[in-house]
Amino acid sequence: MPVTHQVGPLTVVAVEDAAGPFFAPRAEAFPTATTEQWAAADAFDPAARTADGEWLLRFRSYAVRVGTGPVVLVDAGIGPAGSLAADWAPVPGRLPDALAEAGIAPGDVAAIVLTHLHNDHMGWAVPRDSPFTSARVVVQRADVDAYAARRDQAGQYDLLIEPLRAAGRLEVLDGDRVLAPGVRVVPTPGHTPGHQSVWVESGDDSLLVTGDLLVHAIQLLHPELPYDSDMDPAAAQLSRRSLLQEARSRGAITAVSHLGMPFVRR
Repeated sequence: MPVTHQVGPLTVVAVEDAAGPFFAPRAEAFPTATTEQWAAADAFDPAARTADGEWLLRFRSYAVRVGTGPVVLVDAGIGPAGSLAADWAPVPGRLPDALAEAGIAPGDVAAIVLTHLHNDHMGWAVPRDSPFTSARVVVQRADVDAYAARRDQAGQYDLLIEPLRAAGRLEVLDGDRVLAPGVRVVPTPGHTPGHQSVWVESGDDSLLVTGDLLVHAIQLLHPELPYDSDMDPAAAQLSRRSLLQEARSRGAITAVSHLGMPFVRR
């Protein structure tokens, strides 16, 4: 059954595309983490640890809906068997089926916010593979520019950005934007240049969809820890510290892409 959280009239549904082990030992991903920090993280989120002590990731998206209205989907998973993530992630994903189990049809999705353009977050938004044929796809300009500069090394620009732009479905942001009542995008650079997170808000109630602002509970407990896959570790740490502090001060739930649990209050 889908796991949901209510923020006033907005329903946030956690939808899991897949789950599988990280492609490298977790100690390499967080090279400065101590034994004590790992023990605390494992106690906080035991479902993110494999039987042999490695890192088990969930590949999770979030659907935000007011009543029976249009859906804003935050991230689009790893995609089908032939997706760009197939060389390391557990394809095929099952995001369309997971959404259907939550009562969400492809045509209900009006917008897809990609927190960033790493291939495990945009698989089902790629036009050749996507069932969401009428949804606009929302990205930050800094990520578009970053992948335009390296289009010979990765397929994000040729397979995602150009076809969406040609179809008139690409929405490029330069900072904050309210996408729908109660749904606000904020830039959180560092993991990638154009990483963005999403606030879901209603009165004093709020929820933060983090994307890869943090990827493991060890960063929730110790936001200062660098992650090897952050493109700009210093900027990522600043974004993580700032937004997690805001979430704590607001008493907000965090909705996390890769942790064992979808909704966390810290």
